[in-house]
Amino acid sequence: MSASTVLIVDDERTLARAIKAFLTESGYEAEVAGDAEQALRLLETMRPDVVFSDVRLPGMNGIELLRRIREFDPAIPVIIMTAHGTIEGAVEAVKLGAFDYLKKPVDLEELRLLADRARENSQLKQELSYYRRRDAARETPTAGVIGDSPAIRAVLDRARQIAALDETPPVLITGETGTGKGLVARTIHGASPRAGKPFIEVNCTALPATLMEAELFGHERGAFTDAKESRMGLFEAAAGGFLFLDEVGDVELSLQGKLLKAVEERTVRRVGGIRDRQIDVRILAATNRDLERDAQRDQFRRDLYFRLAVIILHLPPLRDRGSDILVLAQHYLDRFNAKYGKQVRQIDPRARDLMLAYPWPGNVRELSHVIERAVLWSRGTTLDAEHLSLVTPLEPAPEAAPATGDAESGSGAVAPPAAAAPNTAETALPPAGMDLERWERTMIEQALREASGNQTRAAQRLGISRDTLRYRLKKYGIQG
Repeated sequence: MSASTVLIVDDERTLARAIKAFLTESGYEAEVAGDAEQALRLLETMRPDVVFSDVRLPGMNGIELLRRIREFDPAIPVIIMTAHGTIEGAVEAVKLGAFDYLKKPVDLEELRLLADRARENSQLKQELSYYRRRDAARETPTAGVIGDSPAIRAVLDRARQIAALDETPPVLITGETGTGKGLVARTIHGASPRAGKPFIEVNCTALPATLMEAELFGHERGAFTDAKESRMGLFEAAAGGFLFLDEVGDVELSLQGKLLKAVEERTVRRVGGIRDRQIDVRILAATNRDLERDAQRDQFRRDLYFRLAVIILHLPPLRDRGSDILVLAQHYLDRFNAKYGKQVRQIDPRARDLMLAYPWPGNVRELSHVIERAVLWSRGTTLDAEHLSLVTPLEPAPEAAPATGDAESGSGAVAPPAAAAPNTAETALPPAGMDLERWERTMIEQALREASGNQTRAAQRLGISRDTLRYRLKKYGIQG
């Protein structure tokens, strides 16, 4: 847990020093201010987690100091101490936003309990804020990893071994896009001793580089234009639980050094802050990239890669999971029947064969989308092959019949021939020096040119579904 900071504001120096010594022994970092003016100056430098203030101070009193602290950062809990006030004075302080009040002479154990409660309350509020923002409009997975193939059983066995350990190095989950890396990460969290603690997911691709530092590490009030109050980062919000860095390979090089320090030393420094904060969090990371290759090419920090890759958990692509394809298809069929109120109860044998033959470049995510669309198009109780809208190299799109010029209609229009399926036997390997991603991009661009920009025909030419082509266009930034 982070060493939380407490600011004690009291002109009775002996009492203030006694409180400081007691809180320091209790694991806090404490500072003393003799008056409100000094306290306001310390706010800027130490950014306390809790403030204890006497109500009677030389110059500005404790009630006015409370107002000023609320203006500075309303997230800081303030506890008023008084030997002179009445219940009415305590009520006034609470109405103005004080967390609680404490009567003098001070009971140090009661003071420590109040400090603990104020700190925990503040952290819970900030964690709840993150959860609400992260989980809004996002469907939380309701099932674990589905499948019984040897490949996926091996993954799950290793995941259970990892989950059983309370202290482990970071875990790097690798695999193609859509293989279920996030679901495996949640499975590890759910099976671990920390299952009751936070699981916070960070989509490193979705966060702009300009915001990622403040999101991960937090920021202090005034650190940038819109920083109107201090806010903990995701590392702090995940205290005691798991932080999942999805697509960690997309983190900017300029930020990777600070990420390495957080992972290795378990400390973070908020943007605009001046002190390091201890964190207790387990790190899971995922990527669909070859980070080892990127590290060799100086496209990813080598030291960060080696720190993340102490334990590597590789997820097989769906095409290598055999009958799991049909098990997953039935799972999604049941889910989308319930979601849309449909009665599609079985899958036609030809549709099953087609799904087993299809290479699933988008993996489990693509299968989910295909079944959802098929359920929507189905009108009976059987899901047919036509509802899947899949085109595979093993089953090319049918060619249009040659035009004969219909004499009766007087039409001499010629129907355009359907694009031929790719001849996999004649497909060349990438030229020497060209990596697979570049070669794939080149093939997609060529197919689009040959199809005059028609995405449906380009997809048929490549032997993939139109949805898969759209995903690839977005991935490579190609204008279709």
